[in-house]
Amino acid sequence: MMETSLAERRSPFYGSIVGLGATMGRVGGDFISAKYYSSIADEHLNTRKNVGVQDLSTMGKMDIKGPDAEALVNHVIVNDAAAIKAGQVRYSTICRDDGGIMDDLTVFRLAPEHFMLVTGSVNRLKMLPWLQHHAQGRRAYVTDITAAIAFPTIQGPRSRDLLKALVSDADLDGLKRWAFTSGHVNGTRVLISRTGVTGELGFELFVPADEAASVWDALMRAGKDFGLKPYGVLAMFTLGLEKAYPAHGIDMDETRTPFHVGLDRWIKFDKGDFVGREALLKIRDKGLDERWTGLILDGDRPAATDARVLADGEDAGIVTYSDHGYSLGKVLATAHLRLPFTAIGTEVSIVIDGKPTRAVVAPMPFFDAEGARLRG
Repeated sequence: MMETSLAERRSPFYGSIVGLGATMGRVGGDFISAKYYSSIADEHLNTRKNVGVQDLSTMGKMDIKGPDAEALVNHVIVNDAAAIKAGQVRYSTICRDDGGIMDDLTVFRLAPEHFMLVTGSVNRLKMLPWLQHHAQGRRAYVTDITAAIAFPTIQGPRSRDLLKALVSDADLDGLKRWAFTSGHVNGTRVLISRTGVTGELGFELFVPADEAASVWDALMRAGKDFGLKPYGVLAMFTLGLEKAYPAHGIDMDETRTPFHVGLDRWIKFDKGDFVGREALLKIRDKGLDERWTGLILDGDRPAATDARVLADGEDAGIVTYSDHGYSLGKVLATAHLRLPFTAIGTEVSIVIDGKPTRAVVAPMPFFDAEGARLRG
C-alpha cells in the first residue's frame, strides 16, 4: 500500500456520494470528492437542461467577526467590502503585494461585523494564515469553519423550482443574483445563496455538517421530479470553460494579476489602500503585452495544459485549459497569448498528439455571452 503524506479529508456528503457510484479522486486541500458519476457530457448537459447538484464542501469557509471585520476584509480583497450590504455576496480576488493572485473567492456579509469568505479548496490552506497575519492589531477574529459546513450547489434552469418544492420559508422568486437568504430544508436551517460557477440559474447552500446527510437525501427525493442529477468536478470545469470563468491554479496563479485574466473590473482602486494596490496601479497604467484568450479548436481532441500555441511559426503563448464544450459541440481552450495574436479570428496552431491542429481566436464567454440564463 502506498503511503500518503496528507490526511484524506472527507466531505460530510462522502457516504451519500459514494453510494451514488461516484468515481472519487483527490481535489485539493487534502479532500477527496466526486470527479464524475455517469459521464462528464451527460452531467454537463443535464445541468444546462434540467438541474444538477455538486458537492463543493471541499471549498474553504473563513469566518471573520469583530468590530474591524470590514476593515480586515477590505484590506485583503481588491473589491470594496464596505459597499457590501448584509445579505449580499461579492466576487473578488485576493492579491499579494506584487499583485499576483493568491485566490479568487466570494465574500458574504452576514451582519455589520460578520463576514464569511469562501475560498478555493487548495487555497484554503494558505488563506487562513494570510488572513490571520493581516488580522494582527485589528479587532477581528478569523476562524476556518470549512469542516463545520457542507456546501452543495444546485445549478440549472430548474434549480429554483426544485428548491421551492423543498423550502417553504424563503422567498426564492425574489432572491436576486449575488444575494442570499435563509430557510429550512427538512427541519435544518440553511443559508441559500443565488451564486454559482456554471453560468446557469443556481443556488449554493450552506448546511451544518452534522445534518448534511438528511438534507442531501431530501434533495435527491425532491429532485426526481425535476431531472436532478449530481455532477462532479470534471463537469464543473467544462461548464465553467464554456462561460470562460478563470480557475485558480489553472488560468491564474500568484505569477499573474487580475488584469491577466480579465478580472480587473472587480478592482476598486478608489476605495483606499489594499494589499497589492500599488503594483496593480502600475500594471493598469503600463498595460499588458498578453491577454487571456479564447480558442475554438478543429477536430475532437482537447489540447494539453501548457501546450505551446504557434502563430505564423512563432511562439504565441500557452494553453491554460482545453476541453469539450458539450453545449456547443466544439473543442474549446483558454490560453495566455501575446499581442497581437489575441485579435478575434486570428488563426493559430497547437500540437495535439504530435499533429499541428488549427485553432481560431474566439470571443469569450463561448456560451450565452449575454448571461440570459443567469437571470433565470
